[in-house]
Amino acid sequence: MMTADRPPHPLIESDRVEGTTVYNRAGEKIGTVKRFLVEKRSGKAQYAEMAFGGFLGIGKDIHPLPWEMLDYDRHKGGYVVDLTDDQLRNAPRFEDADHPPIDQVYGAHIRGYYGLPPI
Repeated sequence: MMTADRPPHPLIESDRVEGTTVYNRAGEKIGTVKRFLVEKRSGKAQYAEMAFGGFLGIGKDIHPLPWEMLDYDRHKGGYVVDLTDDQLRNAPRFEDADHPPIDQVYGAHIRGYYGLPPI
């Protein structure tokens, strides 16, 4: 429980991350976290998959984002990413039913798109 003299805990349960709103820097909602991918050995979150678009869950695109791109804003109760509309439109994505394996090659493609070095 958070109190005035106690800062919020730095950890969050996985089921609370799923469905969290993602905003752009202007404060506009651009999607929600569908799930996140954790490296098996280190336990470190590597990617968040952001659901974007669609109607009633149909036709949603999934955008894999390197985890370090998400900045949690406790005042918004969601994550903020520094992406323009053009970056998001052209970003790597897939339909949920066609989820590709995010292996080393695909991971390098995703990270390269955002100007990040491969893992």
